[in-house]
Amino acid sequence: MAGPLICAPKWRDRAALHGVVCATPIGARRGAAPGADAAQPLLVAGTSIALTDDVRPGDLVVADELRTPDGAAATPAGLLLFGAVSRLGLRAHLGPVLSLPGSPPRWVMAPGDAVAATESAHLACGAAAGKTVTLHAVASTPASSRRGPGAAWRTMTALRALRAAAPAVDQWAAATGDREVLLASPRSFCAGVERAVQIVERALQRFGTPVYVRRQIVHNSHVVNRLHELGAVFVEELDAVPQGATVVLAAHGVSPTVRRDAEARQLNVIDATCPLVAKVHAEVRRFAHKGHTVFLIGHDDHEEVVGTRGESAEHVVVVADATQAADVQPRDPRKVAYVMQTTLAVDEAQRTAAVLRERFPDLVGPGDDDICYATSNRQAAVVEVARHSELVLVFGSSNSSNSRRLAEVAEKHGPPAYLVDDVSAVDLRWLAGIRRVGITAGASAPPQLVNQLVDALSGLGRISVREAAVVHEDVQFSLPRELG
Repeated sequence: MAGPLICAPKWRDRAALHGVVCATPIGARRGAAPGADAAQPLLVAGTSIALTDDVRPGDLVVADELRTPDGAAATPAGLLLFGAVSRLGLRAHLGPVLSLPGSPPRWVMAPGDAVAATESAHLACGAAAGKTVTLHAVASTPASSRRGPGAAWRTMTALRALRAAAPAVDQWAAATGDREVLLASPRSFCAGVERAVQIVERALQRFGTPVYVRRQIVHNSHVVNRLHELGAVFVEELDAVPQGATVVLAAHGVSPTVRRDAEARQLNVIDATCPLVAKVHAEVRRFAHKGHTVFLIGHDDHEEVVGTRGESAEHVVVVADATQAADVQPRDPRKVAYVMQTTLAVDEAQRTAAVLRERFPDLVGPGDDDICYATSNRQAAVVEVARHSELVLVFGSSNSSNSRRLAEVAEKHGPPAYLVDDVSAVDLRWLAGIRRVGITAGASAPPQLVNQLVDALSGLGRISVREAAVVHEDVQFSLPRELG
């Protein structure tokens, strides 16, 4: 594949990108930038006019779609460039960019939801499908003219912004190239997360808005934001829920105290606790009823641990790791048991349990491993991917325990691994010189995030995609009877 092509059609714009090698400008009025071949990534840079009131002179606009009179074309790698520009601390917008012949007044009056209009986007029309990104600095707005008082200042403001964005252009150019993409399988939503999300959706359909949800239904910002848009109201505690309203308890489980509070407030409670978490709660109750000290292997501040410990706080001792396991002192070393947080790294949890078993010969545990099947499967899959990758990217929010563990497990088996919330968080500098990328997603991360990244990588060059499957998952959990 030929190297990337960077095109700034006006001399002033090329001067602003002083650190970037620019291709020969202009070309045919309706055609691609000169020199582009069928697989060559193309970046078009320049100045533009804003089409919305929230965009001001000096703002930068990255296209997620290019629109011309002849149609529209997706720019999937735009998300990566947008992230790079934003990390420079520059004010940036992501959205459709319009390229129309005629004067600026025609642009401003153009229908649709485009963020900005420019004379230069037509240069990408004949480029390889999906291989184009655009970066434009706003020189005027619907409320200002490109000529007259203030026009020179606005143009200089735009050119300074374009110059400040030059490092992001360099990062894009260094990240272009052909790649192999390895997809861990299984990845993304597990049965417990799918069930929890369905519970909120069904509750909204059956009871109408608002439906309240205590804490995040699952630990992922994209899931929470989408459900919020549908009408779910997320609260920290039940005292924020009106008496008699419908409330969903999140998938991580809650202590009996929360359930008693809900009953006192006469709330219509729908329990979205993952059945595997509910199993651990039952084990704690069973061991505590027998008078055992229960070692809860997990992270003290995680919501699942907080809820599980609440089943019998006087009997439960949280043990974070093997070091703590070597020091913990129960009331009676002959009456001890252990359970586990379901989203731990498998090998670390087993090491901690092994220390406890060595210290306490009478230690009893659950009949089946507490580590969630989905957590185990995703960790096994990411290990397989990591062994054959130069870089591993894990989708998941920072408060997702199982997602963080995936990144940690991947990095232990070779390449650098990063936890990212979405495609815009993928740093182009990580991709420079990398030709084999592994991708996975935590059990609470939506699957479309992986698809978006694959599309974005295809905008940087040719890619081949291969699934690295370690097991097939077919687990399903039924909905609560209130919604079944």
